Amino acid sequence: MSFKVPLSRPFLEEDDVEEVLNVLRSSYLSMGPYIGRFERAIAEYTGVDYAVAVSSGTAALHLILKSLKPRKGEYAIVPSFTFVASVNVFLYEGITPIFVDIDERTFNVSPEALEDLLIRIEKGKYSLSGEKVDINKVKYFMGVDIFGQPLDWDRIIPLLRERNITIIEDSCEALGSEYKGKKAGNFGVAGAFAFYPNKQITTGEGGVIVTNDEKIYELSKSMRNQGRGKGNDWLLHVRLGYNYRMDEMSAALGYSQMKKIDRILDMRDRVARLYTELLKDVKGVRPPIVEDYTTKMGWFVYVVLLDEGLDSERVIKALEEKGIQARNYFQPVHLQPFFRDMDYSEGELPITERVSKRTVALPFFTSISEDDVRYVVESLAEVIL
Repeated sequence: MSFKVPLSRPFLEEDDVEEVLNVLRSSYLSMGPYIGRFERAIAEYTGVDYAVAVSSGTAALHLILKSLKPRKGEYAIVPSFTFVASVNVFLYEGITPIFVDIDERTFNVSPEALEDLLIRIEKGKYSLSGEKVDINKVKYFMGVDIFGQPLDWDRIIPLLRERNITIIEDSCEALGSEYKGKKAGNFGVAGAFAFYPNKQITTGEGGVIVTNDEKIYELSKSMRNQGRGKGNDWLLHVRLGYNYRMDEMSAALGYSQMKKIDRILDMRDRVARLYTELLKDVKGVRPPIVEDYTTKMGWFVYVVLLDEGLDSERVIKALEEKGIQARNYFQPVHLQPFFRDMDYSEGELPITERVSKRTVALPFFTSISEDDVRYVVESLAEVIL
C-alpha cells in the first residue's frame, strides 16, 4: 500500500551516493578502507576508545555478550517493551531473560521496578518455571535507551554495581542522545547502535559496538570475522566466530552520513518539536516526555500515548485510510507467541502491558515536511473524536 505520508524514509543526499559509488569504482567491496573510517567517526562522535562495525545491531549486542564469556544457566534482566533482539541475544547463549517493568513517562526500565525485582530475587521470592532464581546467577542487565530516551543511569547503575551485574547498553535507537551531557552508549561495558533505514543515520543494514574495553574490542573484531586472529593468516581461526562483518558499501554510506550527523539530529529535533507543539491541543493524546536529565535527544521515532479507553488499532486504521502510515510500538516481548511457550504470561508487567496497547508511532523522518506534520496532527485529532 502506498501512503501519502509514510512512517519513515531514509535521508540520503548526493554526497551519500557518491561515497557509495567510490566503493563500487574501487576493488574493495568488503574489508576495505571505509570500515576504518566509519569506525573512527563513530568512536570520535560518541567519545569512546574503540568502535567495531558489524552487520546489524543484533550482531553488535551478540558480540558484546559473547566477549563477556557467558555461561548457560545464567540470567539477564531485560525490559519487555523493546525490540525482540534485545532479548534474543541472551537466548542464543542459553541465558534466561528476567523481564522488568517500565516507567509510564519514559517507557524505559523503571528504577523502582528494577530495585523491587532485585530485592524479590534476593529474598527468594522470584521464580521462573517453578524454580527460584539465584541472585548470584543474575549476571547481566540489558539497558535499552528506548526511542532515543536514555535511561536514568544515576539511579540504575548503583543498583546493579552493588550486585556485580554487568551492564550492556542497547543504544540502537539512541545515536546522539545524551544523559546529563554524556553520550548514550557510554554507560555499560559496551554499547550498540544500529543503522536500519528508519534510524538517525543509515547504512541500509548494519550496527556498531562502542567500548573503552580493549578486550571486548579485540574479541569482537575477531568474532565478527569468523574468529580470525590479529595476523594476516586468512584461514587461521583462533576462536568461534561469525560472519558479522559490515560490507564496504554500507560503511561508506555510514561514513558519509556521520559527516552531517549534527545537521540530521537538528532536523529531526525540529520535527519532534513541531509535533509536540501541535499536539498540545489534541485531547486524548500524550506526546513523548523528554526528562530533564536527557540533555540531548537523538530522536528515533515519535511515539504518542493514547488515553485509556482509546483503541490504538482503530486509530491506526483510521489514519491509514487518510493516507497516513502509523504503527503500534511495541508489543511486549514476554507476550510474543515464542515467549509464551517459555512460561511467561500476562499480568507480570502491568505498566508494560498497559502502555503497549496505547502507543502509536506517527510518521517521523529527517526530511518530513511541515505541511505533512500538520496534516498528520489534524488527521489524528479527527480520528480520535
